[in-house]
Order: sequence, then structure tokens, then C-alpha cells
Amino acid sequence: MTALAEDLSAPPVTMFGPDFPFPYDRWVRHAEGLGSVPAGVLGTRVAVVGGGISGLVAAYELMRLGLRPVVYEAEQLGGRMRTVGFPGHPGAVAELGAMRFPPSATALFHYVDLVGLGTRPFPNPMAPTTPHTVVDVGGERHFARLPEDLPSVYQEVYDAWYKVLEEGADLSAMDAAIRRRDTATVKALWNRLVPLLDDQSFYGFLASSPAFASFRHREIFGQVGFGSGGWDTDFPNSMLEILRVVYTGADERHLTLTGGAQQLPLRLWEHVPRRSAHWPGGTSLASLHPQGPRPAVRAVRRTGGGIRVVTADGAEEFAAAVLTPQVRLLLSRIDTDEDLLPAELWTAVERTHYMGSSKLFALVDRPFWRDMDERTGRPVMGMTLTDRMPRGVYLFDDGPHEPGVMCLSYTWNDDSMKAAALPPDERLEVMLRHLRRIYPDVDVRGRIVAEPVAVSWETEPWFMGAFKNNLPGHYRYQRRLFTHFVQDTLPAHQRGVFLAGDDVSWTGGFAEGAVTTALNAVWGVLRHLGGRTPAGNPGPGDVFSAIAPIDLPS
Repeated sequence: MTALAEDLSAPPVTMFGPDFPFPYDRWVRHAEGLGSVPAGVLGTRVAVVGGGISGLVAAYELMRLGLRPVVYEAEQLGGRMRTVGFPGHPGAVAELGAMRFPPSATALFHYVDLVGLGTRPFPNPMAPTTPHTVVDVGGERHFARLPEDLPSVYQEVYDAWYKVLEEGADLSAMDAAIRRRDTATVKALWNRLVPLLDDQSFYGFLASSPAFASFRHREIFGQVGFGSGGWDTDFPNSMLEILRVVYTGADERHLTLTGGAQQLPLRLWEHVPRRSAHWPGGTSLASLHPQGPRPAVRAVRRTGGGIRVVTADGAEEFAAAVLTPQVRLLLSRIDTDEDLLPAELWTAVERTHYMGSSKLFALVDRPFWRDMDERTGRPVMGMTLTDRMPRGVYLFDDGPHEPGVMCLSYTWNDDSMKAAALPPDERLEVMLRHLRRIYPDVDVRGRIVAEPVAVSWETEPWFMGAFKNNLPGHYRYQRRLFTHFVQDTLPAHQRGVFLAGDDVSWTGGFAEGAVTTALNAVWGVLRHLGGRTPAGNPGPGDVFSAIAPIDLPS
């Protein structure tokens, strides 16, 4: 099966646009740096609320500018880059949050390279490095090494998917424009589609296309999909959300980070930049926080020209603040002033829609799934896509003589809620029961050597959801969240607070969006404190008017 006929001489696809096609990767790598602040501002304290990858990128770059970031974190550095181990088994890890990253996330990989992290391919279904994939739908099992090994109906679904993308969303033209970073063409194509598709759900888009006239085709696509798996949990979401993922290669060729995703924020916390304004050599975020990050934020207030951040330990005042928690926390766990944000931005915060997501992991004595079944000549088990309760089963190993890690279930939304009330041991029983129906001769339980670990992000008290995904009609709300970093038109008393995080970005659930909105916030703080960017390296706010996201009428 092939999608687009890829021109190997063309530049690679990146997460360049389509809403705001700014080259963040080039901006952050530029030899002239991101900018400078006036000498009298050096050392100025800036609050950074949230120690996930967005907060730490913002804090790191503010430090490099010579400002004094003060990081607050309610739980642990990393946010949804959360890697956990299994007691008594050092080296084996489970990725409870972010675990696979597309190479097109070039701003994110700037920091991956900066801290010296290695990568390896992620075992997505039928990926080149995935030994075996099992598709179990409607009680029928299909064993595949390549997509071509599946029954012809799957090829029909695959062809229908790319036909509807080509005919209804200019896939080839957008792919070429993003590869070339042809800003004018990206904007022209996308600005035409936004008003046409803002009110269209993903499912509605499919169902209205003759290519997907068959309900069976839509059902198979939802349960199995292509790339990283099924798409049905996205069916209620805006079609614009799906196109952003498809256009930018966000669902392809995923990599995993060596040692676990949380290594990235932890290493960035300790990393000493080669050059920083104001600070002496050897300064890092860790050295600026000798007692660790400040505790959970209880309230954020405005005080004249500053920002007050309140914790259980007291209150501190700052010249500016970057807020990176999931924005719904500003409505619940963090007490905020009404004038902290403009009224229309509060509406956008209220309307932000989050996906739920659950995972269950088990550690086994060795990667037994590579054993060959003498009767069939196939491996006894494979990466599994199913319409049963586990939905997605992923298999990780470091060699035949090392323990293996099984993600026994990876689910979203309604499927996630089915397990949300169950503790890890009960989830394990449920998932093993369902897996026995797919693999009746495989004794998974007998291989488990540690207690299972699990997460449901919708029940995590400092997250209350996995990530943002806009519903139809939410484009205007998302535009308000994303563009808030440009504050020239705001009254003076509403400036100085900057939102960042993947839910503020156009690509919820992708670390690239967390990184790029952090860089937006850095530009905003720089401008707010009287600084400027180099003439040869303008920032996102400097070129905003030329490439701003289309503004739909109210």
C-alpha cells in the first residue's frame, strides 16, 4: 500500500503550519540567537507555571536570554512525558504519557539533539521494524508483516482514505507546499479549507464522501486505521484537527526516546547552555533552583504592573508569567483573577475539549512474543489492533535475554472510561481475559514478573484529560488561545501573562505544539520586557501579521 508517491529528492515533511507556517526549528537554531533584553532587565524574574516540556523549554530559553525563570511544578518534572520503572527491575520502563514522536517534529528534536538523547523506531502497526502485527476485528484475526498481507477490503479502505484526502483536502498540493516551506501556497490552501471544514466533524467528512459510502469501510477505518492505529475515537472531532496531523506527518515514522521520554525534560533541567546572557558559566535551570522547582500553584493574581503567584508556601511577584498547565486547571485547581485573561479568551478556555486516555503496562521475563509457533510458522504474538477492550497492544524489548515490556492496553475516550475506575490489578485481569480470546494458546500471565502500572489521564488531578482536540466549530476558540502571545492590542493591565502548552497549540497531544507555543511565549516575554529579536532572525510575533491564522468572522 502506498499513499503519496514520495519524491526522495524533495525536502522532508515537517510540522510547518498549516495555520501559522513559522519556521520554529530555524528560529531556535539560528546563530544570532532568539534576541536580547535591555541591560536593566537582565536577571528579571519570570514565573513559569508547569514543569512539562513546554514549561521547561520556555524556562530554558528565558534563562539563555538572561532572565530569571522561576519554575513551579505540582508533581514531577516532565508533565505528560512521564516514564516510570518497575520495582526491582532497573532499566525496564513504561511510558505512561508521550511515547512516540514523528521526525517531522523538528523543533522538538532540536532539544532532543541538544541534550544528547538517542532514538529508535517505535513499534507501530506494520511499521518496517515491527516484527509482526495482528488485526483482530469482528472476531476475525489477520496476521500481517506488511499492509499488503491484509485482506483486500483493507486496501479498499486505504485507497478510500487517500482519495477523500486528495479530493476534499488538497493532500498532494499541501504536502508539496509544506515540504518546500512555501508559505504563500500553504496559506492559500489552508485559508480556503478552514471556513469550509470548521463545522465538519471527522466522521461527517468521511460519510459525505462517495469514497467512504460504505459503512463497513468507515467502521474498519475507525477500528484499525493506518499509521498508528484506529481513528474512531477522533470521529467526533473537527476535521481540521485531523488534517493538521495528516499534512504534517505527525502520525508517521514515529521514534521513541532512549531511556524514556521523561529523559528529555529531566536533561533539559540540568543542561548548561553554551552561551547565556547575564548568567555565569555553568548556570542551568537546576542551579537556579537548588531546592528544586517551587510547589503547586494555588492562585495567580495581577498586582498593578506585575503578576503574583501563590503557593502553600506563600506568594511571589513577577514581571511576567508563562502558564503551561492544561488550561482547564485555570478554571478549577488554580484560582485566577477574572482580569488575568481577556473575556473572549476565558470563553475559549471554557470551551476547550479534552480527550481521555488510559494505558496499562506489564513487565515480562523476556520478549516471548518473538517465539515461533511451530504449527503456523508465525510469531506467537504481535503488536495487536483490536476492537476488543485493549484496543492497542504494543511490545517493547531490549534483546532476547532482557525483560520485555508490554503495553497491554492503549485506549482513548469511551474506551478509556471503561477502565478508568479500575485499579491496575483489576485492569490487568480484564485485559488478559480479552487477550486470551485473541491468543488462546499464549500464557501472558505466566510471563509477568512485576506488578502492573497504569494511568488514566482524565482522572489525574493535575491534568484532567490527555490532551486537547477541538470539536467542530472550535476554530475561533483555538485561534484566540494560540494568538494570545501577541499582546500589542491588549490593554496594558491585561498584558504580561502568556499561555503555552500543546492545548494552546494547533496540534494537541503532540510535543511539537508544546515546544512551539513555549517559544511563542518566550517571544512574548521578550517583547513585554522591552527586548527585541535580531534583524536576521525575526521571531513568530515579528512576522505575525504576514502569516497570522485566518480570522473567521464572528
